[in-house]
Amino acid sequence: MVENIFKGLGVALITPFTPDGSVDYNSLRRLLEYQIEGGADFFCILATTGEVPCLTADEKERITQVVKEVNKGRLPILKYCGGNNTSAVIDEIRHTDWNGIDGILSICPYYNKPSQEGLYQHFKAISAASPLPLVLYNVPGRTGVNMQPRTLLRLVDDCDNIVGVKEASGSLEQVDEIIKGKPSRFDVISGDDALTFSMVASGAAGVISVIGNALPRQFSRMIRLEFNGEYEAARKIHHTFTELYKLLFIDGNPAGVKALLNDMGFIENVLRLPLVPTTIQTKEKMAEILKKLS
Repeated sequence: MVENIFKGLGVALITPFTPDGSVDYNSLRRLLEYQIEGGADFFCILATTGEVPCLTADEKERITQVVKEVNKGRLPILKYCGGNNTSAVIDEIRHTDWNGIDGILSICPYYNKPSQEGLYQHFKAISAASPLPLVLYNVPGRTGVNMQPRTLLRLVDDCDNIVGVKEASGSLEQVDEIIKGKPSRFDVISGDDALTFSMVASGAAGVISVIGNALPRQFSRMIRLEFNGEYEAARKIHHTFTELYKLLFIDGNPAGVKALLNDMGFIENVLRLPLVPTTIQTKEKMAEILKKLS
């Protein structure tokens, strides 16, 4: 049986850009080292927060190589490979060099709005093609379809290499149902920074985090405190982020965290269309919170 190794603070890595819009690989290197030193437990690369729909195949390949070169095997790497065309996802899996990558993150098909049986067959086919452990990604707010717990647990029972789910349905009731019915080798991973405290308290194994790009030390400490049963101390850290959770996403992701990283001096505040930077008002509010957290 394959067990999940993606636990604790996973950073949903952003893609820095230069002022002219090209990928800023030097800033990426600095950011990776900062996150490793700050207590990140694994990286999640080339997914939504990394603006993957707006990257070329060559850019994705070079970003992967840079991450592997900087990481040097220190942390597990979870790489996104998903879509709403099952055969195309399988083809990408078969033609990708997975050396140095530890797992695949694959999203529920978006736009098509498949039935629960369609979701089951989609992921079963991907599981059969995958050479690596799979973490499924359930985010109904983006895909338009919610993978129900019974569908997920059916997949876990039938596919030995499905080891986790990045759960971003926003439903703690759904999280509880999954955790109650899951085998020990399988983990729920929070896909929502604001719900991470509650989800870990309920038995989740960690988070794939946006805020972890900028504040890995504080956010990883909260999770570790929870793992140690020190919930009151963890709750205090969680509450220091309450306003920031909202501001980070109010103008879309990753606009918020890129503005935060820009204020911290790590990156240019540049996104690729159709995404645009967060508003000046939001950026100023986050800068004030950052001063208090520093």
